[in-house]
Amino acid sequence: MEFSTGFGWTRLPVLAAAFILGSALTVSAQIIAPAAAAPDDEAEATEAAAAADADVLRDIDVDKLDWSQLAIDAGTLSDIIAARKRAQAAASGGLNWASSGNANGSSAVTVKQSVSPFWDTRIGADMTVAKEPTTMSELLAQKAANGGSLPQSSGSAWAAATAPGAGAIWDKTAVEARVDPGAEQSRIGASLTKSVPLSGDTSLTLQNGYSVNQQGTTAVPGIGGHISRNYGTDQSAKVELTDTGTSITAGQTMSTTDDKWLRKLGAEQKLFDNVTVSGSVGETSQGAINKSVTAGFKKSW
Repeated sequence: MEFSTGFGWTRLPVLAAAFILGSALTVSAQIIAPAAAAPDDEAEATEAAAAADADVLRDIDVDKLDWSQLAIDAGTLSDIIAARKRAQAAASGGLNWASSGNANGSSAVTVKQSVSPFWDTRIGADMTVAKEPTTMSELLAQKAANGGSLPQSSGSAWAAATAPGAGAIWDKTAVEARVDPGAEQSRIGASLTKSVPLSGDTSLTLQNGYSVNQQGTTAVPGIGGHISRNYGTDQSAKVELTDTGTSITAGQTMSTTDDKWLRKLGAEQKLFDNVTVSGSVGETSQGAINKSVTAGFKKSW
């Protein structure tokens, strides 16, 4: 016979406890010798056991219990336990999410997770999530902020690792690979960093970087797609004044698309928690001077 109900697992432990309690009381009443207990005591014990059974089973229809829920084989139970352990491991691993708003109304979302403590290996993704307009006014406002077009969602995936350096030559080696499927771009880069403490709370950081950028084009009828690669290198020196929160950076870059070193000078000042002001002056491949002054607020949660 098959029983079915919505009772489920929740009351089965209560029912089992009631049966065990009733059986224990019944056995206890039966093993007491007639000479050791008075007739009144036996009657009271029987009435108490019956009242306990009636009280526990008062709202339970035994004929409608779903006993089929107990029919779980060992394999199914093992799968359930393994899935729960995997979920707990993923939760304990902890994805680190960060989000910030862009001027055009979209949101910059970053997610990353540590893969291995060996060489501090990490993976993640950087995404631009465009908000879908719900009203005509929002639609017009987004188009006005983006030059007549709506912002599009995009994203790139990356993997990074940080390794120790080579003795006194450099302190740290960093390697990063990034892929942007939407733009058909990919990049792999490596940097060597050396930190030199100066007097007091002043430090000097020297860095050499090398990169390979690959750009693909989508094939169209009659024209095949092709891939172009650009090799680049950069050198920089950064002086940090810990007491004042000031940092000054001087550097230069060169790539296969440029025929000379492009120099850049910048400074950053920390005003208070999470708020900074920075400015830079740099050369461009066209010979013009590029100047910029920015203020930033960064908050992660």
